[in-house]
Amino acid sequence: MSPLPARDRHLRAVAATAAGWVRAHPRLVDAVLATGYFALFGLYQVIGVLDPPRVPDWRARGSVVLAITVAHATGVLWRRHQPVLAFWIVVAGCLLQLATTDEMIPTDLAVPVAAYGLARWSRSELSRRIGLIPIALAGPLAALDWGVNPKTVFSLVASSVFLSAFPVLSWVWGDLNRKRADLLDRLSAQNAALLRDHAQREQLAAAGERARIAREMHDVVAHSLSVIVVQADGAAYAAEHAPAWNRSQAADTLGTVARTARQALAETRHLVGVLRQAGDDAEYVPAQGLSEIDALLESVRAAGLDVDAQTDIAKPVPREVDLAAYRIAQEALTNALRHAGSDARVRVRLDRTPEALVIDIQDDGRGAPIIGRLEGSGSGLIGMRERASAVGGTISTGPRRGGGWAVHAELPIEAQDD
Repeated sequence: MSPLPARDRHLRAVAATAAGWVRAHPRLVDAVLATGYFALFGLYQVIGVLDPPRVPDWRARGSVVLAITVAHATGVLWRRHQPVLAFWIVVAGCLLQLATTDEMIPTDLAVPVAAYGLARWSRSELSRRIGLIPIALAGPLAALDWGVNPKTVFSLVASSVFLSAFPVLSWVWGDLNRKRADLLDRLSAQNAALLRDHAQREQLAAAGERARIAREMHDVVAHSLSVIVVQADGAAYAAEHAPAWNRSQAADTLGTVARTARQALAETRHLVGVLRQAGDDAEYVPAQGLSEIDALLESVRAAGLDVDAQTDIAKPVPREVDLAAYRIAQEALTNALRHAGSDARVRVRLDRTPEALVIDIQDDGRGAPIIGRLEGSGSGLIGMRERASAVGGTISTGPRRGGGWAVHAELPIEAQDD
């Protein structure tokens, strides 16, 4: 398909700019149109004055035409903000025209404009339907008033249809534009509601993930403090019963350590317990870490995925990084089970550098299209981001070139190897 010539592109750009300006300044546009009707009135009067047979009555006729013009211009000016009132003002002007003149005047162009305004901006279904009556009768009445021979049926019918076509088509056009605008408004409202719902879901998912992280951090701290309690109690007991010099001081010191550790453990349980939902009576057991990664991989293989894993790391990592890494790997493999298909292949790599633990999980995604993952990737991806963020790491997820899905995370490790 060949590109448009530069001249056509320029014309389209000018047209788009003009349309945008008109939409942005509706009141000014209506005022200009109403002013134009008075210009048509003046032109009509000049033509009437220059017509010799009509010179004697031009003043009286001018007053009537001025009243009709005012009605038509008012209808054009108010057609957006008071469409029903504006329409019937134009109808009143037309009735005055039928009663006082037997000719068409230029401001009769207000009839299709008012018909469009009634169908486009009136929110009353009854008002729009009733307005069709004078719109449909406009053609026959005008044909009879403007001198069409009623004895010629074909001529009368043809003129009536022709004259009614303009306001009727204007009404239909306005009705279609109103329905289109209403549809766009509903779609916009639905989209805004979906965005709010999505944001709320993200917030709830993030809050839930933070609560789970807090509980797991409780497990880390609680079990560590439990060890301290046991060691301190043992040391205190040994110091109390051993025949050592300054035994009383050692016993007091170790007893203080034990009491402090117990207090810290109780406070940790209390604070993290606030995050637990009502009815959540899960036991305080150690959270899963990379030591259980092999069992996780076996469960995924048993579910039908072909997993190629390299998970051995040379040195241990901090406990919080260990927990985050396991949860990220678990969520990535769960997503592969859900979306990649039973015949997919998954590649899992864990690499420990001096600065970070690198997690790379990829699948070939032969079982489901990428759009399915994008639509179903709600709290899972949020959870992985929260996990990585909790330990100061970064994570990227998305489709792979050539098909499939990739998860890449880097969790920083503090310098503690020495």
